[in-house]
Amino acid sequence: MILRRRTQAATAPDPALRGTRPSFTALACAVVAGGLSLFSFQPFGWWPLQFVSLAWLFYQVGMGSATRRAILLGWAFGFGWSVAGMHWLYTFMTRFAHLPAILGAIGVILLGLYMGLFGAFATGVATWLRRRWSLPVSAFLLLVLPILWGVSEWMRGWVFTGFPWAASGYAHDGAPLAGFAPLIGVYGIGVLVAMCAGCLTMLTQRRRLPALALFAVLMLAGAGLRSVEWTQASGQPLTVRLLQGNIPQDRKFDLAFLTSILETYQNMITAAPSDLIATPETAIPIFAHQLPQGYLEGLQRFAAGTGSTLALGMPLLDGPGKYSNSLVTVTPQAQAQTYRYDKTHLVPFGEFIPPGFRWFTDMLNLPLNDATRGAEMQQPFAVKDQLVLPNICYEDVFGEEIAYRLRNAPRPATMLLNVSNLSWYGQSTAVPQHLQISRMRTLETGRPMLRATNDGATAVIDHRGRIAQVLPFYKEGVLTATVQGTSGMTPFIRCGNYLFLGLGVLGLAGAWLSGRMRKRTPTPAAEE
Repeated sequence: MILRRRTQAATAPDPALRGTRPSFTALACAVVAGGLSLFSFQPFGWWPLQFVSLAWLFYQVGMGSATRRAILLGWAFGFGWSVAGMHWLYTFMTRFAHLPAILGAIGVILLGLYMGLFGAFATGVATWLRRRWSLPVSAFLLLVLPILWGVSEWMRGWVFTGFPWAASGYAHDGAPLAGFAPLIGVYGIGVLVAMCAGCLTMLTQRRRLPALALFAVLMLAGAGLRSVEWTQASGQPLTVRLLQGNIPQDRKFDLAFLTSILETYQNMITAAPSDLIATPETAIPIFAHQLPQGYLEGLQRFAAGTGSTLALGMPLLDGPGKYSNSLVTVTPQAQAQTYRYDKTHLVPFGEFIPPGFRWFTDMLNLPLNDATRGAEMQQPFAVKDQLVLPNICYEDVFGEEIAYRLRNAPRPATMLLNVSNLSWYGQSTAVPQHLQISRMRTLETGRPMLRATNDGATAVIDHRGRIAQVLPFYKEGVLTATVQGTSGMTPFIRCGNYLFLGLGVLGLAGAWLSGRMRKRTPTPAAEE
């Protein structure tokens, strides 16, 4: 009888949290708790704070009882998380899209409200399953809530083309849990982050040691996995030069500055030879037929005379009103067919117009805002005995797409190349956050990543996710490095997100079984 009472006290919902609707104070606290997640990402890097932030949410949801309450708390938490993590979109909307300040603020708020729906999905569905399956609090906090949190982040990556920026796993690119990246990717790490938060929440219960033990096992296993080599060196190292032109965004597409921009990149390219010389996204901001006579021919002569391969970011025109955001190569062999990579994952409103929103994009008056989508499967290009797989700007947020191209190519790439222009977002946290994203791609694939950007972060990241070299942000410069390519398949390349999702299904099945066992057990002592 004593055991029964103690167990019931340890697992019963907190009477103060039983209402069907959270108070305004609780909602405000949820927004703040979600917003604090900003500090877990770079440039701050306080990744343990993410455990605490999620643990607060899990306590509020786990000790409550109403599905509606859980949905509203999850929505408020996701709203705060998204607005804090992507506040730099305000700079884009007001400074470069020329929206009034009030409309820019409304735009960020509306995006946050939409993104908050995914947090509401996680907490709402988890709470509904808890009641339907009669789950013990341990299964709820350590399995169901974490798995659905990870699933919600995965859904955020593809619903309506996806916008998975600031997924929780990115904060752990340099933390112990990063060791799981080659296995289950960033969304799988998000599940483990949430499990760690669940462990902290379980400390409010009587049986704390199992939760502490699970937390320790996850952290130690992740640290141990970081020592595993999933890929191996392949071919001869390449010398690379990555250009950072630091062209002000308000001048980039202004014809009055076009000559200066073209001369800047021409001089940077031809300053020295290298196996690979890469420019940022749309470093050449006009179509090829609009370039001064002899511009591309001069670059071809340089490439032929020095044995350099040039990777140029520029738009390509394929017909009236049909253009793409692309990367093209200029090789030492003048007769060789030009390689082109067309950006596949376009930015909504910035590069493609969602149905019914042309009025809005016309108001933004952005250049190249209705581009053609590239093919899903595109091959890498060769530089000596290395194969380089490009991606453009925020495409490297979509790790599954990069893994898909690696596992389906006749000859998988040995290194990755990201060309970006984040100048749209000013001097903000977007730049260090994007660098974290690229680090996660190297961890998932075991491939080094080269980054050539307009004003940051231009960097070389090795195949273990370590930043080998990086240029100062917001300054013109050239990063010169020697990079070793790698070959081999990590589990994430082979399986993509299917492994993380499959393990999630098994975890939910285990939670369901625990609920069945609880129903059949005559005393609640088995609940923990």
